[in-house]
Amino acid sequence: QRPSDRLHGAYVIFFLLGIGSLLPWNFFITAKHYWMYKLQNCSDQAGPASDLRDFFESYISIASTVPSVLCLIGNFLLVNKVPASVRILSSLFVMLAVFLVITMLVKVDTSAWTTHFFALTIGCVVVVSSASTIFTSSIFGLSSRFPMKNLQALISGQAMGGTISAIASVIDLAAAADVTDSALAYFLTADIFIVICIMVYLLLPRLEYSRYYMSSQESPSLATVLPDSSTEDEAEPGVTTNTSFLTKSTGIPPLRPILQKTALLGFCLFYVFFISIIIFPSLSSNIESVSKSSGSLWSTKYFAPLTSFLLYNFADWCGRQITAWIQVPGPKSKLLPVLVLLRTIFVPLFILSNYQPRAHIRTVVFNQDVYPVVFTALLGLSNGYLGTLVIIYGPKIVPKELAEAAGVVMTFYLMLGLAVGSACSVLVVHLV
Repeated sequence: QRPSDRLHGAYVIFFLLGIGSLLPWNFFITAKHYWMYKLQNCSDQAGPASDLRDFFESYISIASTVPSVLCLIGNFLLVNKVPASVRILSSLFVMLAVFLVITMLVKVDTSAWTTHFFALTIGCVVVVSSASTIFTSSIFGLSSRFPMKNLQALISGQAMGGTISAIASVIDLAAAADVTDSALAYFLTADIFIVICIMVYLLLPRLEYSRYYMSSQESPSLATVLPDSSTEDEAEPGVTTNTSFLTKSTGIPPLRPILQKTALLGFCLFYVFFISIIIFPSLSSNIESVSKSSGSLWSTKYFAPLTSFLLYNFADWCGRQITAWIQVPGPKSKLLPVLVLLRTIFVPLFILSNYQPRAHIRTVVFNQDVYPVVFTALLGLSNGYLGTLVIIYGPKIVPKELAEAAGVVMTFYLMLGLAVGSACSVLVVHLV
């Protein structure tokens, strides 16, 4: 008899781990005021130095996504060779170490070496995002052995991580008179939460409910999947599909059958995050209030933190949460890729809002503050709902033995979308 999740312990743990998986990325991009303060010397210089400050979000996006794709490939090769616990804990400790460095640099005067500070920050982003990617894909793989509600908890937690970082940013901005005091409290929050993630992950195997589902790891993995394998494998954990094609659990998972099963879902996941990263944060966070000249706190200080970061992340979380109750369209529906492709319309909508500075496209069509607010809410809601649907479907349409590897492959599609989209975001921002 399957044990029950007492007091929803495993659900809460996966939710917290979900928050921790995207926390580093969210804390980096949401601290916009801090980075602008640290790089303010760049604005006094012409040429490349000024470019560092004006397009900082785009550079962070590239530095965080391109190395992540390489780490995902490595993680796929290590799925059956290095235990998930080793991959998860080591990546958490690396994230904690780098964030402690970032926290210590807050109170260091970097005005004399701004360009070097920029390079150091980008280096930290590369290391943190690489560790975060290994952590995220490993957690996705682990959760794919559990019932779907645990995977949904993980994905909802990821969006909540963005919401928490945005709320923390607004609170610190309002409470602290000095930018560095605000940033210090902000990054300490991230440090504490990474420590919490380490503690709750160590607690997970102690739950009877978790041990029941995690024991399926000991069963041998499939080397080959027959073409007519059932796409809806509902086998109990620990029970392998009847087949003569078995190999040792230390081998590399078979990639071809996973790619064949998840090709369309993979494209949908790629394109959802491709469009989202082009717009958020490099386009959306640079849309200014049309009444900025009035000098009000809303239009000068709080417009971007509230209407870009907080609203997007909250809408994204709502979209992910909705999938707990509604899962339409299905994994084989033709409507799913159509809805995903329709999100392309968001790119011109944001470009034609009050994005600043503008060098080439002078026309502002949507010249009221309500427009970017509505666009951002719809962007976040559709990203959360469609992205979560696809991620949930991925590991469920392959046999149980390939579920963990399929989870890693789906994360690869996601990160590839972010990597290509972040590169395109630099191009789009320069064209505007």
